[in-house]
Amino acid sequence: MELIEVSEGSARFLVPKAERIYDAPVFYNPVMALNRDISVLVARALEPKRVLDALSATGIRGIRYALESPAEEVWLNDISDEAYSLMKQNVALNFEGELYEEGDRSYLWGEKLIVINKGDANRLMAENFRYFDLVDLDPFGSPMEFLDTALRSVKRRGVLAVTATDTGVLCGAYARACVKNYLARPIRGELCHEAGLRILIGTVVRYSAKYDLGVEVLLAYYRDHYFRAFLRFKSGAKKAEKSLAQLGYLWQDEDGRFTYEKAFLPEKPKAFGPMWLGPLKDSEFMERLSKELETFKPAHKKTRSFVELLAGELDVPFHYDTHALARRNGLEVRKVSEVIERLEKLGYRASRTHFSPTAVKTDAPFEVVLDVLRGD
Repeated sequence: MELIEVSEGSARFLVPKAERIYDAPVFYNPVMALNRDISVLVARALEPKRVLDALSATGIRGIRYALESPAEEVWLNDISDEAYSLMKQNVALNFEGELYEEGDRSYLWGEKLIVINKGDANRLMAENFRYFDLVDLDPFGSPMEFLDTALRSVKRRGVLAVTATDTGVLCGAYARACVKNYLARPIRGELCHEAGLRILIGTVVRYSAKYDLGVEVLLAYYRDHYFRAFLRFKSGAKKAEKSLAQLGYLWQDEDGRFTYEKAFLPEKPKAFGPMWLGPLKDSEFMERLSKELETFKPAHKKTRSFVELLAGELDVPFHYDTHALARRNGLEVRKVSEVIERLEKLGYRASRTHFSPTAVKTDAPFEVVLDVLRGD
């Protein structure tokens, strides 16, 4: 395995040389630097003591947690022999001290404890019941096969950071797979990305409830080819029931009008869901994240502007895509900035959304949005 040295954030590390990232014996995607930037920002804001990067590959995410956040104990894990060897090399590149190896696990003691484990992620999480303050699941595809053990490994008031890269499934291109994997019916069209993210969160809420865990969404977003959510747990049956009450269903008409309803079962046919209909961010947490961003040096050039967009986005369920609405209703396409300005002049709240550069989040009724697009 030929290796090259690269850097990201405060870390330098070795990755396999390959023409395509998917051909490498150990996976590393430089595009996900933004994902890892935000993960580090979250860890800086939350200050978890024990962190698990359950699916580490090269180890870059866990190493950045150790270098750039206050975490005192960071675990890196992968089932691959090649990944385990590479993680050890990369830890040695970034931290002083000697690695102590014991079976399929290595330790490095210094200012922080770094644990490098070779094994199945589900087995590792099952063996460390309620041990970690932050569990990070960043798999290739769906996180569902790891969700149960992650919910048992994280502390009852801990945080789960979860990624799903099976956007085709959650966005309705493979609807039957979504029903199979997430027990939810996805929607296609301009609302698919937001609905897909909400289906992912809703699934975690349903799984968490059986452990008497409620869920608070600190931040959830869609980017590139993946969904990402940072979820803080609240212990207790009543907290779980309160979170379940935030689940519901979505409907959309041919003209683009959407409606949604919080309910255990849909009252009308052709419903999409169940999905999370609560907030996608916590305002107080976003203030802490923005404050951390002031002194943070992102590895990705778009991290800062993306976090600022998330912070300023109106947190209401779903959005209106101006291009899709114009197409559906035979109207002229108008600039997003113009639509937002006119809605605000009418007394409604409105903002851009990260789900689409041509979409608007607003609390204005559908008819008002159409009137604005008409120029009335």
